Amino acid sequence: MKRALFIALLALAPLVFAGGASGAASQPRVLAITFGPDLGINPVTQGYLTHQLSHAADAGYDAAVILLDTPGGLSTSMKTIYTAELNARLPVIVYVSPEGARAASAGVWVSQAADVLAMSPTSNIGSSTPIDSSGQNLGKDLRRKVINDSVASLTALAATHHRNTTWPEKAVRVASNLTATEALRMHVVDFIAPTLPALLEKLDGYHTKDKQRPFTLHLAGAQIVTVKPGFFTRFLNTIIDPNLISVLFLLGIIGLVFEVLHPGIVLPGALGAVSLVMALYGFSVLTPSWGGVALIVLGVALLIVDLHAPTHGVLTIGGLISLGFGLVLLFQNEPAAYRVNEWLVLGMGSAICAFWVFATGKALAARKLPVETGVQTMIGQTAEVRAPGLVFVDGALWQAHTADDSELVPGEQVEVQAVEGLQLTVRR
Repeated sequence: MKRALFIALLALAPLVFAGGASGAASQPRVLAITFGPDLGINPVTQGYLTHQLSHAADAGYDAAVILLDTPGGLSTSMKTIYTAELNARLPVIVYVSPEGARAASAGVWVSQAADVLAMSPTSNIGSSTPIDSSGQNLGKDLRRKVINDSVASLTALAATHHRNTTWPEKAVRVASNLTATEALRMHVVDFIAPTLPALLEKLDGYHTKDKQRPFTLHLAGAQIVTVKPGFFTRFLNTIIDPNLISVLFLLGIIGLVFEVLHPGIVLPGALGAVSLVMALYGFSVLTPSWGGVALIVLGVALLIVDLHAPTHGVLTIGGLISLGFGLVLLFQNEPAAYRVNEWLVLGMGSAICAFWVFATGKALAARKLPVETGVQTMIGQTAEVRAPGLVFVDGALWQAHTADDSELVPGEQVEVQAVEGLQLTVRR
């Protein structure tokens, strides 16, 4: 009897181990994609987010979670992101977190496009009214068109996932903003959870509502792999700051012009070239106003010409005005968050004005100095007597005599008093 029991246990052992291995292998995996407050919605972060969604599907993750905290950004990048969510090959969860996070402006579209939308207890969502490039309200006719289009697209996203379809209009038309509790009560969001593991526990067995991409989630106890923007993404995100682009563009132009006027120094030209390439990358992401670019180039040209022409500062004034207007207009077609700061324009204008006043003052002072060229520059220099009637000065031997025709003794030091042809008059 004992032998039969022992044989039975041996037979069941592989099944027990296989069951344990199968259970370990079936643990769900979730890719948590960090999208923090320092990342606005723009072409750089758009590429980061869409790449991670694609990677999550290719790597066999059971779901992708976007940890969202954003003030918003560009509408073109927003549309690319939420289109990627709607077409993802795995369920996409947007979790507005950590505590105090927000999904504002364009972030609302990213949120509503998710298969599951959840918030941390002290987060908020809303304020989605479109504004113009200066941060002001749109004109009457254009405003009507843009508002109606925004309401329709946001409502469609909410309807696709069976959420509140009346609040999106308020979010767009009157910039309605909701706390997490209000959003859950109005069914603007699906869940509130204090942590991501707690949210995944709540989602176990949940059926998503998008009829085109239905999923049943089994995410309790999932392995969470968190990814953050790498150095390259953060660097490029920094480069597309409109204020930095403006500074790099100016430095690039000035560095290259300095190298042309003073060939052989190399360093200003090299730094100028690097700055200009980085600025041009920024121009490829944020579309500049070419009128603004032309005004900046014209302003720099006028400032440089004024250093070499006696215009008494007239060109400097014109150059500063041109430069200021160019910087203000540089990104006039972008939202207010992607325009050059007015204080930066004033600061750069003041700094350039002070430098040019100093440089022009030095140039005028130099012009008033008496002209000294050729051998006249030797007057007052000390010479050494090498032989009777010969002195060494300024790298050469010269014939010399004293005013009283006294004999010059080799080795003594004399001072040049006058130059007459190839003869020097010296004194001891």
